Formats: sequence, C-alpha cells, structure tokens
Amino acid sequence: MPRRIVIVGAGQAGLAAAAKLRQAGFAGSITMLGDEGLMPYQRPPLSKAYLLGKLEADRLSYRNEEFYRHEEIEVAPGEAAVEIDRAAGEVVTTLRRISYDHLVLATGARPIELPAPMAAGISNIFYLRNRADADRLRPSLKQGARLLVVGGGYVGLEVAAAARQAGASVTLVEMAPRILNRVAAEPTAAYFRNLHSAKGVEIREGTGLTELTVDGARVTASLADGSRHSADAVVVGIGVRPNASLAMQAGLAVEGGIVVDAFGRTTDPHIWAAGDCTTFEYDGEMIRIESVPHAIDQAEHVARNVLGAGRAYRPRPWFWSDQFDTKLQIAGLNRGYDRVQSAGGPAESSMTISYFLGERLLAVDCLNDARSFMQAKRQLGL
Repeated sequence: MPRRIVIVGAGQAGLAAAAKLRQAGFAGSITMLGDEGLMPYQRPPLSKAYLLGKLEADRLSYRNEEFYRHEEIEVAPGEAAVEIDRAAGEVVTTLRRISYDHLVLATGARPIELPAPMAAGISNIFYLRNRADADRLRPSLKQGARLLVVGGGYVGLEVAAAARQAGASVTLVEMAPRILNRVAAEPTAAYFRNLHSAKGVEIREGTGLTELTVDGARVTASLADGSRHSADAVVVGIGVRPNASLAMQAGLAVEGGIVVDAFGRTTDPHIWAAGDCTTFEYDGEMIRIESVPHAIDQAEHVARNVLGAGRAYRPRPWFWSDQFDTKLQIAGLNRGYDRVQSAGGPAESSMTISYFLGERLLAVDCLNDARSFMQAKRQLGL
C-alpha cells in the first residue's frame, strides 16, 4: 500500500483523484500542487455565468477549506512542479522536493496561442482557460464595446454569446468552412449559426485571420478574404494543447498527450495521469477527451487503480454548452460517423441530431431537449 501520493494539478481531475483516494480508504499523505495560486475551482462557468458577472469568484470553489482539513489533503496552490526526478521518486517544485510512492499527473491543457509575430506588442488579445484569463477579459464585455472572436468552436461561441448579452458588438471569424467544423455535424452548426445571427452576432465562416495591427486603443484585424475589422478586444478560441511538458521532460511517452494505458498508468508504473492531459486507446485509436465528466471519471478510476483495484477505464463521454437561452447536451463520441439524422423536439427551439455508423448509434446532440439526452445516454450505455 502506498504511503505518499502527490498530485500535480489542482483542477477538476486532481481534486477528483484526491477525494476518491480518501473515499477508498487511503490513509497516507496526499499533496496537490497547483500553479495558479487558487484552490480548486469550477472552470465551465468561466465562459458563461462568471464572464457575465452572474457568478462571483467565491461560488466557483468546489470545496471549502474545512473539506481539505478534514480529509487531510495538503493543497499547495501556488507551488508549481518543475521537474520529476523518477530515479529518486521525487517531484521538484518551485519551493522544495516532495517524495512520492505514486504520482498522478492532472496537468490539464492550455489554449493554443496566435503566432508570436502576429500578437507581438498587442495587449488586448485574450485567451480563456483559467480564472485569471476570465478576470482580464470581463471588463471588455460591456455595452458598446467591439469584440472580435477568433475561432468558432464551443469556447468561441460561448464567449460570443456572453459578450453579446453584455451589450458588446461581436464578430466571430472561423477559418474552417463552418463553425463547429471539427466537433459537430452541419445541422448542429446551422442551429448555432442561426441562433447567434438572430442575437446580433456577425459570423464570418471560411476566412482566417492574417494580420493584427494596433490602431490607437483598438486592434485592426486583416482577414483572408481581404476585409479588415476593427475591435476593442480580440478573444482567441482556437483549441487547446495538453500540458505534457513535465511528463516529456521526465521521459514518459507523450503522443498528443500523456500516453496512459487502460488503467491510467503512464509508461512509468509509479506515475499515473488523468483528464485533459491524457491520450489513451478507445475503440482502436488513440484519443484525448476534453470534458469535465471525463476528467472526473478518469481521475476516480486512477485513484482506485493506484490502490490496486485493477479496473480498466472506458469513458462515458458527455458534454454540454450554454449559449444564450440554448442548452446543448452531447452524449457519446461522434468520431467516424457516416450519417446524421435530425429530429425536432417538444419545443420549437428543440432539436436532436443523431450520429450513426451504419446502424450503430454513436452520439447525439440534444438542443433544449433534456429528455432526449437522458434517453440517448441510456441507449448508449453511458
């Protein structure tokens, strides 16, 4: 039985692993390391209610300090891990060396940034991954402001919706032929294109960003179609990359994420990983899943397996997105689908898009239709 477990990462996966370890009876020491200076908090509201000022910072916290004291979980939120000394079985932080019997990497992901030459010298470019990012962006979402959103994925669309609700003028540009090109079928994209357009968001698809220049307090964006767009602020939501540098420096296998086996173990039997930073085999291919439910499930599996459960992890993927008055709930993974089927729901704004491979149902997108979402989860065995 291990006596000392260190968790690198104080986000959702890190907290889930720590809590499950205690719930499963682990009586040794647990140390969680973070690099934001904050106790574990919810990230999904950052692009929604928190950005709009409808949810304050103190309500983002998952647990109060009493929980950590009672569970004897040491949280060092401002002590970043800088190296893993595998030979010594120690994590090197900015302040000390901490020995471990088992180490869990829950390092999450970070936003993909614009090329350095494009963004050089421009202060009003924003990314959104953590609370500090949201705190920087919030003042720019106000009546009369002009916002340019680069990227038509879920984060970009959620920020566009929040900015528009705050009274800003919003233009969203997407380099791919359509929004949600990588993650959803055309009917889902069409739903959100129509929703945003009806709310006053200008959506420009099939055109990328080629240059940014500073014009006084404003930024002027040149687009691939030859047009120019002036904005007070630019929000970039073009995807994320896993935080895998610590694992890579330690010599662990990294291929588009920290490689883990079915049990959550890396290529070192004493080092495990969970959440957005991992990649693992699913139905014959290596995948990486970015979602809160997956981060929790995988981290809890890892915790049990650290204690010897020996249970393989199979993800039960589901996601959600809130934009204006629409709630999108997704069940399953639509990878490899060969046809989609759309159906209306109980309300005028409801719709369900089902993804099939042959006759096999892979996933569903449920728009304002919670009942169909629950039925689909049961049908998919999630």
